[in-house]
Amino acid sequence: MSEHPIESMMDTTLNKIKEMADVNTVVGDPITTADGTVIIPISKVSYGFASGGSDLPSKSQPNRELFGGGTGAGISISPVAFLTINDGNVRLLQLDPFNSSVDRIVGMAPGLMDAVTGLLNKNKKQKDAEKAAAAVEEAQAEKEGTV
Repeated sequence: MSEHPIESMMDTTLNKIKEMADVNTVVGDPITTADGTVIIPISKVSYGFASGGSDLPSKSQPNRELFGGGTGAGISISPVAFLTINDGNVRLLQLDPFNSSVDRIVGMAPGLMDAVTGLLNKNKKQKDAEKAAAAVEEAQAEKEGTV
């Protein structure tokens, strides 16, 4: 069975959309500033397409059908945020205000991760300091016991 003309039209439309919106459209190429900060643009890509057609009987050749159809597509690319990396710190700078609770959570995630990491590092440093103090006390006790 031969391919129907609508399939060819849809394939062409989808391929053109793929050419316009690839992964580099959503997460842009990194930009490095003079001070070493890396800025990565993040965009929202929306697209849609439609196709349609009909087989029509031929008046001049009764056993043959003709095809008439068309396709169309639209694409919208909107910048929504910038991801910045400076001295090992990652920040999400959102352009639009938070639209939902999920947006707020995603926006707060880097700060929350920094807070948790800082807390864990603080606890680790405190435990390390306590171990060092205990080791010093133990060393002094041994020294006093052997003298």
